[in-house]
Amino acid sequence: MEAAAAPRRHARGHVARPPGGGEEKSPPERTVYMDYNATTPLEPEVIQAMTAAMREAWGNPSSPYPAGRKAKDVIDAARESLARMIGGKARDIVFTSGGTESNNLVIHSVVTHFHKIHTSKGDTAGCHSPAEGALPHIVTCTVEHDSVRLPLEHLVEEQMAAVTFVPVSKVSGQAEADDLLAAVRPTTCLVTVMLANNETGVIMPIPEVSRRVRALNQQRAAAGLPVVLLHTDAAQALGKRRVSVEDLGVDFLTIVGHKFYGPRIGALYVRGLGEQTPLHPMLFGGGQERTFRPGTENTPMIAGLGTAAELVTENCEAYEAHMRDVRDYLEERLLAEFGEKIHLNSQFPGTERLPNTCNFSCRGPQLQGRLVLAQCRTLLASVGAACHSDHGDRPSPVLLSCGIPFDVARNALRLSVGRSTTRAEVDLVVQDLRQAVARLEGRPGAEAAS
Repeated sequence: MEAAAAPRRHARGHVARPPGGGEEKSPPERTVYMDYNATTPLEPEVIQAMTAAMREAWGNPSSPYPAGRKAKDVIDAARESLARMIGGKARDIVFTSGGTESNNLVIHSVVTHFHKIHTSKGDTAGCHSPAEGALPHIVTCTVEHDSVRLPLEHLVEEQMAAVTFVPVSKVSGQAEADDLLAAVRPTTCLVTVMLANNETGVIMPIPEVSRRVRALNQQRAAAGLPVVLLHTDAAQALGKRRVSVEDLGVDFLTIVGHKFYGPRIGALYVRGLGEQTPLHPMLFGGGQERTFRPGTENTPMIAGLGTAAELVTENCEAYEAHMRDVRDYLEERLLAEFGEKIHLNSQFPGTERLPNTCNFSCRGPQLQGRLVLAQCRTLLASVGAACHSDHGDRPSPVLLSCGIPFDVARNALRLSVGRSTTRAEVDLVVQDLRQAVARLEGRPGAEAAS
């Protein structure tokens, strides 16, 4: 998934001096980190849990002696914590290396299952399936993360599956349920749509899609068509709003630790794992995770993930309220400072979005997002997804898909606030942006103002 390094910070938000004892020529600039959608720092409690696991639960979780049993207990407790965070069952949680693996595992599983089931050999009644001989079909949308988009494109290139990329609405920024359902074919086996977009923060209508898919599946069963499973990548939503697999009605849900102040591992929720919903492993080995994801478990990272989930379960409403207050203040200050020069790319009337995400552009031919960031001396942020950081000055495909004009999308910045971001830091960032824009526009006094 996305990756970016958060700065080490003292209590007042200043970047820590690098080790080595060398004298610096001038005091370091104060920096304000606003790229929490890319990655988050570890909470102190998470570090404590990981450290304790490294010291006390170092044994192989498959071993019968005390150190091994301790490791297994730590893993079981973390599984329970993740299940509580999403309102699911612990037995339906599989630990993975991260969101990319979880998303690939879902796609691999549904394609493998389709090929196993819809063959003449698998037809015990002697009647051919309407899907027999055809490629499995998957429905997704045009603003998915690369860890969904790229494996789907690979399947198409290898002629192993057919995929429909449904455009998002230029009015709502969402993948609309009507459009997703209209794309379903007799051979459709999966609909995969992210819960919240990482660049705009737009919340997708997953509960409505789920209700529509369940109703459709009743009709498909009577016609002998494959069940349509529903997957959502919840990487950006977890830790910023309550997430319930029961409310969402999904069959698969992707969990990414480093998006909610946990370590860089992940998990996959599978409703009725192995019974109600199929899961086919991509790896084969020692049989860990009930053979669904073999490999000796990374106990310290799993311990940290469990603790991060506990913090979300206990504090999610407080986190959400704080981030929304700071994000709204940020947008108010941007509008007050820049007026009509600012375009808020992530505001779609009537559409819910994440409480921490602000995507905006400063209008002007010299104000491409990367150039503005390069001029900033306080702000640490990105122009979009961190995994697209090598795309040069090309506008974000996500923003273009949402109907943002090319020249506006090219100037986009994504600011995402976190649990500790303050209004005072917002003021510093807006001042920094004002000075950066003035320098790029060559306005007199820009350097003096800085």
